[in-house]
Amino acid sequence: MEYIRLGNTGLKVSRLALGCMSYGDPTTPNAHPWALTEDDARPFFQQAVELGVTFWDTANVYQHGTSEEIVGRAITRYSSREEIVLATKVRGKMHDGPGGEGLSRKAILEQVDASLMRLGTDYIDLYQIHRYDPDSPVEETMEALHDLIRAGKVRYIGASSMYAWQFAKLQHAADAGGWTRFVSMQNQYNLLRRHDEPELMAMCGDMGVGLVPYSPNGKGRLARPVGEQSDRSSSDRVVQAFDNPYDEPVINAVQTLAESRGLSMAQIALAWVLRNPLVTAPIVGATKPHHLPEAVDALHLQLTDEEVQALEAPYQQHGPSWY
Repeated sequence: MEYIRLGNTGLKVSRLALGCMSYGDPTTPNAHPWALTEDDARPFFQQAVELGVTFWDTANVYQHGTSEEIVGRAITRYSSREEIVLATKVRGKMHDGPGGEGLSRKAILEQVDASLMRLGTDYIDLYQIHRYDPDSPVEETMEALHDLIRAGKVRYIGASSMYAWQFAKLQHAADAGGWTRFVSMQNQYNLLRRHDEPELMAMCGDMGVGLVPYSPNGKGRLARPVGEQSDRSSSDRVVQAFDNPYDEPVINAVQTLAESRGLSMAQIALAWVLRNPLVTAPIVGATKPHHLPEAVDALHLQLTDEEVQALEAPYQQHGPSWY
């Protein structure tokens, strides 16, 4: 495993992050029906530790908090709190009422305590806002997040998919108020969705903000030939929303290169994301035994300029960029 500084911070993280959206109780409200229960998820945490993947990312809304609970217990079972860089998120709806969702001061202070309890820890390494909240003043949000750092509940703060102007507005509010800035951006980035390259990602590079992109395999569409389905893609409306004829030539290009080099499609797709110098640590979900080992092997995979050109040539910007 390789380790790298998160943006311009002194925090070192594993070059890959374990995404924990796939873990939790699938029977909870608004849960992903394909989520793995704790018993089924345990091997992946153990595998992550053995492979050196010590940057773990979850969110309060993943399976209504049960992902955080599973992650917290996995840290105790397979590692130690000091060894894991723990990330979670706030904004999505957890319950009715003013503190149940959003990025108001009330919601942030309530939800961080709830996450800490579920995670079984007294601090979060990276606390991320789960999208922009147009209903909360940016000054209120940034001051509340700063107060969490001052209180010792949070070490660093980050953001997730939004427009560049929204991220700039939040960072400017932090500067104007003398509050802590965001150090990371968790946006979707893969060969099928490159909307963020010219604005949001370029701005993050200029600001020294580390990118921890999710879905490097394009919701799994870049991991298998066109038309093949997984348990998730067969039932997940978000994945199905990405299906369109514009993506097929890109998927075919990935398949062609993977076959010519004797690699998996997922490795080719991940290697392309890792090639971007702005990317700190892509987030990789693991639901099959081969997922994490293949991802780690992709760290040492070098794509030639000609191969990259072949992968990028069919791309057309279209469709949803976030989810």
